[in-house]
Amino acid sequence: MDQSLKGQVRVAGESRTDVAPGRVLEMLKQFVLAHRAEVVCACLLLLMAINLFAAISRKSITNDEIVHIPAGYYHLVAGDFHLNNEHPPLVKMWAVLPLLFIQPEEPSALDARHEGFMERTWGFHQRFWQANRARFGSITFWTRAMMVPLTLTLGALIFIYSRKLFGETAGLFAVALYVFEPTVLAHGRVVHTDVPAALAYLLFIFALHSYGNAPSVKRALLLGLACGIALVTKFSMIVIGPVLALAAVALFCVSQAPSSSPQRSCSPGDPGSLRSAGALHKWLGQGRKQLLLHAVLVVAVVLFLVNAVYDFQSPALEASDVRWVKMMSEPLFGSLMKGLAVVSKLVPTYFLFGLYNIVIHNQYGHSASLLGAHNDLGWWYYFPVAFALKTTIPFLLLSIAALVWSLYRLVMTRERVFAFVLVPFGIYLAISLTSHINIGIRHLLPAYPFLFIASGALLDRLLRVEHARRAVFLFLALILGWMAYEAVRSFPDYIPYTNQLAGRQPGWRNLSDSNVEWGDDMGELATYLKARGETRVTAVLSAGWSTLTQYDVEYVDLLSLPAGATPDTRYVAIGASFLNGSTVPGGVDGRETTEKRTNFFARYRDRQPEIVFGGSIYLYRIRE
Repeated sequence: MDQSLKGQVRVAGESRTDVAPGRVLEMLKQFVLAHRAEVVCACLLLLMAINLFAAISRKSITNDEIVHIPAGYYHLVAGDFHLNNEHPPLVKMWAVLPLLFIQPEEPSALDARHEGFMERTWGFHQRFWQANRARFGSITFWTRAMMVPLTLTLGALIFIYSRKLFGETAGLFAVALYVFEPTVLAHGRVVHTDVPAALAYLLFIFALHSYGNAPSVKRALLLGLACGIALVTKFSMIVIGPVLALAAVALFCVSQAPSSSPQRSCSPGDPGSLRSAGALHKWLGQGRKQLLLHAVLVVAVVLFLVNAVYDFQSPALEASDVRWVKMMSEPLFGSLMKGLAVVSKLVPTYFLFGLYNIVIHNQYGHSASLLGAHNDLGWWYYFPVAFALKTTIPFLLLSIAALVWSLYRLVMTRERVFAFVLVPFGIYLAISLTSHINIGIRHLLPAYPFLFIASGALLDRLLRVEHARRAVFLFLALILGWMAYEAVRSFPDYIPYTNQLAGRQPGWRNLSDSNVEWGDDMGELATYLKARGETRVTAVLSAGWSTLTQYDVEYVDLLSLPAGATPDTRYVAIGASFLNGSTVPGGVDGRETTEKRTNFFARYRDRQPEIVFGGSIYLYRIRE
């Protein structure tokens, strides 16, 4: 080849090589500019994922995960739903998918069927964990890791729905608030139904909104899918019933409304909102029959999905479960069993039994504490007070302001877009206020996304204020900076988090149970003890009675000792909820009454601990 031609080829090749990186960077730049909101959202969620995985590496499993993980694995590999049936199986089965590769030992659960209800609930897991001590770390890491994608998906959906309602900036503000909120960070890594329920509820509202904007067979099927997912995520998601009822009434009314009556747009720039009642009336030209057809499709999809999750099984109740129903509801026993026989032809038996258990649990209540008082049936104002104490102050104030502002915009300026935030939030909150199971702010998590969305919309509105822009920017920086600071300051101890309104006193003075202690600091306790040559500890701890032995430390039950007896170990470890007293069991000598039971460990309350782990475990040295 001619030398000059070779040189031209070489130069051309070098030019192409030099240009290629520049073109790639330019394309990347254009992509980022075109999708800058999505990129910022992804960065925020990536930051959240790093936080969650870092917390998983530092924390042990919680009290409920002791049961959920073995039960989920048994649901998945055996197709049996007798165990831990007070929670639907979907989330548990999702979490244990990695165990199909880890292949843990599978102790038989056949004997558990013949045990009593509570014995079965807490019995099988002990055999599971004892058989898998060597795999404890890998099992607990990977199952909790599976919860992170669900938490991130909720954040993404908050952004998508907020953008649909109020625009991109509002969506980004909503996500920023979400990723820094301690209650979300506390439960976003836990194998439980609370954060998944928040995801399922928001997904249901999103699907319902989409269907209401443009009803179709496809959207009816998607609505049915969202309803089914909600019901097999958490039994409290029966809250979708009242929401669906309101939506059905509204659609029935609009279906007969005059098509020529224009309505106010839901929101400036809202592409998904109904522009007029006539748009819906046009679709409903054939009247209510088509609406009823869609309702039938929704019900059919829900029934199919619920049965599919339960492996299309609807066996008769085990004898031990029948005895449980008779003991808890003897006057209605006959009617309940007849009703079960009929309804179980369409709905899985153990879905119905789990729903029954939640109703009974709520009827009898759960020992709880609030502001120093103790009660089994709780307080109607429990969740507002718990929210006020366990939410960062900036988000607390912002939420209140956003709700008031949203209500004003809905009522005074008739902006219907705010109804899609206020109605689902209001219905869930109203039902929560009637709950007698006051054991954690986590039960209110399905209402949180609507607070993030409303707050994001308010911040976006403030950003649009032309005058006093410097003050607005300073305010926004203060809100987000304060929340970020709280997230960093309390890492990784998010479960017992309380804000400055609680003062300097520990959280267990005002709240109890999963608000202050849930067993996830067992690893730190064990490390501390073994570093001092201790392999035994007298303790009363949430989850510790099961998980502490996994860290090679013997758990000596403090409650098993005679009243007033001095433990023979060097240390005594007491969980925050037991210091509070609400989780101390009663019915034995020294704990016959509520007052005696809740003050059983009063002598330790003002005693100086040697160290406190994660704000939840108090370690006292009683011997030198």
